[in-house]
Amino acid sequence: MDLFVVPILVAALVVVFLVAASVRIVPQARRYNIERFGRYRRTLQPGLNLVVPVADRVNTKLDVREQVYSSTPQPVITEDNLVVNIDTVLYFQITDPRAAAYEVAHYLQAIDQLTVTTLRNVIGSMDLEKTLTSREEINSRLRAVLDDATGKWGIRVNRVEIKAIDPPHTIKEAMEKQMRAERDKRAAILHAEGDRQAKILTAEGTKQKDILEAQGTQQAMILRADGEAKSVELVFQSIHRNNADPQVLAYKYFETLPQIARSENNTFWVIPGELTEAVRTVSRAVGDHTGAGAPRSTPTGGTGDADGAGDADGTPAVPAAPGVALDAAAATGEAARQAAAAVHDAKAEAEAAMPPHGGGRPATGG
Repeated sequence: MDLFVVPILVAALVVVFLVAASVRIVPQARRYNIERFGRYRRTLQPGLNLVVPVADRVNTKLDVREQVYSSTPQPVITEDNLVVNIDTVLYFQITDPRAAAYEVAHYLQAIDQLTVTTLRNVIGSMDLEKTLTSREEINSRLRAVLDDATGKWGIRVNRVEIKAIDPPHTIKEAMEKQMRAERDKRAAILHAEGDRQAKILTAEGTKQKDILEAQGTQQAMILRADGEAKSVELVFQSIHRNNADPQVLAYKYFETLPQIARSENNTFWVIPGELTEAVRTVSRAVGDHTGAGAPRSTPTGGTGDADGAGDADGTPAVPAAPGVALDAAAATGEAARQAAAAVHDAKAEAEAAMPPHGGGRPATGG
């Protein structure tokens, strides 16, 4: 009985081993390369797979998902002989597990070395400034070269990115100084533009202000001139409408003389030649009015001219007459004397104000 149990147990164990050895479960996104007696047989797909025990074995297990590989910074010389350290990042995917396992050994190392050599070829034809500003061009050229080289390895390079470009420390300082100078330049230009705009606006405002003030002054002068013209026109019309005679005009002339004499800052002034004629006109007018009421009389011992002229001092003589005519004559004579006194005082003040060398002298018009 025991002799049959042992072989059965041994046979059962062998069967279990063979079954276990013939079943392979492949996870999702994985590929297994199977070799039979050391020769590539097939690639197992995800799921349950059966293989020949003992004869078949799994050589490589590959991940067919997109993978990321970051290389170490590599020194690269630019066209202007500057050494920069460039760090790249690769995004690749295994498309053919058999080629990735049997066409190249250590495909990651192969990709890394190919990336470095291609990068040195690309950067070697660019200067530092172009290298820093042409990352898209560098990425495109790297991807084209790597994709063409890794295609026979069963690997597709989806994307190549330059993670960092580190120039030397001295170059960084020079670049910072250049950037600072550029910013200072832009700030100075903006400040100058602001000052220019401010000055232009200020000038425009001053121009508009001057124009408006000139227009206001012009309008005021026009209105003032219109007012004076209308005033003169009204006075002229009033005089002609009331038929004013020369006696009234001469009397108004006498009223104006004291104002001329009292004017300040007059060191030189002219006595009109019509003064005597105005006095005679007033005296003649008074004499005519008195003659209408009573005969004209001449004081005893006095001499009078035909025109009713005055005394020796130039004051016109006013004949005596009763009533209103006598009052008018007295008022006229008083006005004439006041005018003569004002003229005399003005002459004295002018002579006193003249310089010691006789710089100014009143002139009498004839």
